[in-house]
This record gives sequence, C-alpha cells and structure tokens, in this order.
Amino acid sequence: MKRRSMLTALSTLALGAAGVRETPLADPKPSIEAPRRIVVSLSEADPARANAVFSNIINIQSFYGQDLVRIMVVGYGPGVRHLISAESRVAERVASLRAYDIEFVACGATLDTLGLGAEAVLEGVEVVQNGLPEIVERELEGWVHLRP
Repeated sequence: MKRRSMLTALSTLALGAAGVRETPLADPKPSIEAPRRIVVSLSEADPARANAVFSNIINIQSFYGQDLVRIMVVGYGPGVRHLISAESRVAERVASLRAYDIEFVACGATLDTLGLGAEAVLEGVEVVQNGLPEIVERELEGWVHLRP
C-alpha cells in the first residue's frame, strides 16, 4: 500500500513538472467509505477493444487509487465472450484485473442465448440475469456508466 502511494506521488510530481494540468476532484471527494463507483460496458467481441477497455480501467484506478474507486465491468452481447473460459483470449488480463479488485459480471441472458450456463465463465466472474438492466440499476444507485 505504501509503495503504491509513493508511486502515485512520484507520477504526480513527474506530470506536474511536465506541465500537465491536474484533474480536480469534484465534491464529495472519494474516500475509503465512499469511493467513486464506475460501471463499465464490455460489449464488443474484438480482443483489441477489450484490451483498450482494460487499459482505461487501469488508468482510472491509477488516478483515484485502488482504495478510492470501485469498478465493475459488465460483459453483455458479443462482449460476454471475453468472460467465457473456453473462448476468452483475454483471460489472463481479466485475472490480473481481478487481483486489483476489479469486478467482472457476465450477462446471463447472453449466456443463455449461447446455450451456456454460469459454469462457463472465468473464475471469479459473477453471472447476473441480464447485463443491461444491471447497468441501469447501478446507474440509479449513483454509479457512473462508462462505455470506452
């Protein structure tokens, strides 16, 4: 934890020295008790797009710090294939992000359409009844929805 704080501080200093404007945090500021909550759509089948989404997630978590942001990725439609054990070409990346407390959710309706059940997804991926309503409900709870 101390190492991560030190790296964040050093990167902030480096960016400041390079003339990069710091992004101000809106009130209420994120805290351990009230982190920023972000739900991210994963809806495209292309592994390059999935990796781009994952890179954005890493950037967001690096900006806020792991303890000050909660991120959930919802895979639905063609994007759910990244979360299926037998098909995923980004499984190692998903496992790596999970190690940093990024949550992954797969759309059960899409899995049903593919003739698959909850046992088909990667370890640690939660299956919900339907991905899009999951996003809607998170938004209504105050989560920010990103579709990078």
